[in-house]
Amino acid sequence: MAREYPELPVVAVGVVLLDGDRVLLVQRARPPGAGRWTVPGGAVAVGETLREAAARELLEETGVACALGPVVEVLERVVRDESGRPRWHYVIIDFLGTHPVGRLSPSSDAACARFVPVAELADYETTDGLAPVIDRARELLDGKTPPPYEPPPATD
Repeated sequence: MAREYPELPVVAVGVVLLDGDRVLLVQRARPPGAGRWTVPGGAVAVGETLREAAARELLEETGVACALGPVVEVLERVVRDESGRPRWHYVIIDFLGTHPVGRLSPSSDAACARFVPVAELADYETTDGLAPVIDRARELLDGKTPPPYEPPPATD
């Protein structure tokens, strides 16, 4: 299935990998959002479970593996072209990741990968709505049960 101008939304996964007061971010090498920082992830392959896809995408994009925890959030990304037609449409399931292992080495999908102190997140041009998702992951890791993340209303 085509990712650009798809007939159906693409199911994708991400990993909010926390390591102390740091989070693993990748700089997107491809559209949508090329140049922006986000958590590693990508599309789920046919026959692959969500967790399998999350582990595979993390390893492929960064060279790092981790322990996968609960779902942090379910998000949708709809990017429209100038005429209003959906150019990209993703439904993204983000998992909490902890205990990273491996040597950080970004792949072709990521222009760069690094562990970023959460306190410095505002210094990065991130994908829309990333900070609240990282905050929610930190709360889950701390044993809190935050309310579900509510994205801002669409401005179409």
